[in-house]
Amino acid sequence: MLEKKIKDALDDVRPSLQADGGDVEFVSVSSEGTVSLKLTGACGSCPHAQLTLKNGIENYLKHQVPEVTSVLGV
Repeated sequence: MLEKKIKDALDDVRPSLQADGGDVEFVSVSSEGTVSLKLTGACGSCPHAQLTLKNGIENYLKHQVPEVTSVLGV
């Protein structure tokens, strides 16, 4: 159930990433609520990838899915 909520929320942010030539892949979620994601395409090699993960995706996921405690890039 938690994984589905996270994937649904990622579908909301995906168009913004795709507009810049990138995307995001769900990797896993821990029992503590840490979500592991992989940025792909242009986002995977972007120097601002960490900012995108922390200030963009992490904040959005925490707002949409309160069980999420943090986001890690893998």
